[in-house]
Amino acid sequence: MKGINWNSVLCVELAFQGRFAPISSLKPYGALSSVTTKTRGVHKTDRETPAYKSLVPAVEQASRILFCLAEGPRHKWILTDICRKVGIYKSKGHSILNTLMRFGLVEKNLQTKEYYLGPGLIFLSRSVLDNLSYTEIVTPFLEKLAKDTNGTAVFGLISGTHVLVVSKREGNQNIGFGLRLGHRFHITLGAHGKAILSFMSEPEREKVLTKKKLYFYGDVSRMDMKRLSEDIRRCRDLGFAQDIGEVTPGVTVISAPVFGLREKIVGCTILIGTFGASRTEEYGPRVASASGQISHRLGARTGLHSM
Repeated sequence: MKGINWNSVLCVELAFQGRFAPISSLKPYGALSSVTTKTRGVHKTDRETPAYKSLVPAVEQASRILFCLAEGPRHKWILTDICRKVGIYKSKGHSILNTLMRFGLVEKNLQTKEYYLGPGLIFLSRSVLDNLSYTEIVTPFLEKLAKDTNGTAVFGLISGTHVLVVSKREGNQNIGFGLRLGHRFHITLGAHGKAILSFMSEPEREKVLTKKKLYFYGDVSRMDMKRLSEDIRRCRDLGFAQDIGEVTPGVTVISAPVFGLREKIVGCTILIGTFGASRTEEYGPRVASASGQISHRLGARTGLHSM
């Protein structure tokens, strides 16, 4: 994508000289490795100062108008519909729209009296995209997820038919996973494969399912279309998919999709751990929440199952 800061990804590629870890192993989430017991320090809880949350009504209303104009199939609205949608008087809406037009954020068709987003937003969005770094965005959410679950939290970026590990954070646990930055998973593998497939468009999903080798349940021989259909339905209902020891015995994986601009799937959040099946009901929504928050930061309008 033009404008996106790929420095973190390129550095990973250079570090491995273009050679990524093989994906043929049935233990793709990394071999279990013993690590030294971590000393549990005593953390003092600082008293939190209430945040100042006062809003400027005119600025809030202007923001709501901009989002309103971005909705709908034609992205063009007349004044009456805008004010009804935002919940303000026409006189107020007219004044705000005139102000936005002065800065090129909104334009108006003088014949149809319709308002639509202006070219001034292109300049603003280009600045955002030029400074967009996946690693910087996802790291705080991965750190919290890893801390809350004592698992390994990973962000995977979709790259063709694979998912590239861009960022990873470990929780406070005695068992670690030998998963390196730059490692590639097949896009259909296990939990993240089901999570990504579940929220693809129908044409994209059908294209994936025409492939001869699908790794949703680990080994290709375990592929079961009827079971996959049920897993897709469940994932769409819950916002996350899971793999309990099928791909890698003894390892539980939960994953939820991450969306970018125009609600396009760009990657996924993955939680890896040795926790049992009973924990998936607790940790699943946390993974979906992290994905939803990351999606919002990447420009998606709505996230999945925010907590």
